[in-house]
Amino acid sequence: MSNTPASFRYGCHSMAARMTRVLMRRPGDSLRNADPAVWHYNHYFNAEKAISQYQALVEMVEESGAEIVWLEDTNDGLSDAMFTRDASVVTRAGAVLFQMGKPLRKSEPNRHGQVYEQAGIPVIGRLEGEAAIEGGDTLWLDENTLVVGMGFRSNREGVRQLNALLNPHGIEVLGFDLPVWEGEAACLHLMSVISPLADDTYLVHPKLIPAALWTLMKARGIRFVIAPEEEFHQSLGLSLNVMPLAPNDCVMIDGFPGTRAVMEAAGVRVRTFEGDALCMACEGGPTCLTNPILREG
Repeated sequence: MSNTPASFRYGCHSMAARMTRVLMRRPGDSLRNADPAVWHYNHYFNAEKAISQYQALVEMVEESGAEIVWLEDTNDGLSDAMFTRDASVVTRAGAVLFQMGKPLRKSEPNRHGQVYEQAGIPVIGRLEGEAAIEGGDTLWLDENTLVVGMGFRSNREGVRQLNALLNPHGIEVLGFDLPVWEGEAACLHLMSVISPLADDTYLVHPKLIPAALWTLMKARGIRFVIAPEEEFHQSLGLSLNVMPLAPNDCVMIDGFPGTRAVMEAAGVRVRTFEGDALCMACEGGPTCLTNPILREG
């Protein structure tokens, strides 16, 4: 466990350093009562099975020693709120509350703000007006550079406002356009096609990565681990949704041995849990289900 004073136990500027504090929300009645057609959940959806599968992820996070800050499901009808990655980002200066591209999720940032206040994490600002960013479209390229994928969930105005909030704290926000892929209703986040496994090693699906971002990552000396294309499609993009507990120590959903094999060949420890009813059904994997508040090392 970290020796960082509790009053400063926030600020996540890495995608893969050891995770020591994380925001999560255990699915409950909001998921049980969700209408799959309304929430765009597919034929894999089974609420009770999903809740059981979520517990396996919780156990992995707890075993790593990370402190979980819980956002409670109070049967508020926000079934997607279990994907805590999307509604905010926590920097060393404090949290920024995003604005969701999916209208059904518009009240989630306020819930994050309430929890951060209780946890001693200041909120330095929020997106307003037409701005939209979801956390699944963000990744830290380094501790001073935050990348945003601009598609149907995040937009250029969101990038502009986030720069205005973070530039005074030495953070630059870079926006890159995402492709249409399977349409406006589908969820293609930047992290659907890029998953950092360590600060210098990324699991990638090259065909959907913006060319300018690919060039920038290559110039930074990042090593690319190419995920099997067939498993990307079989998993509805979730085979690439890989969440590091620490550098080269990652969690993914089970059932995609080719993707696991290329990571292990690159020296990555891979832990798995069943995620068909939870992740493949609801369009979000272990990265989406966790919002790191603090990564250290």
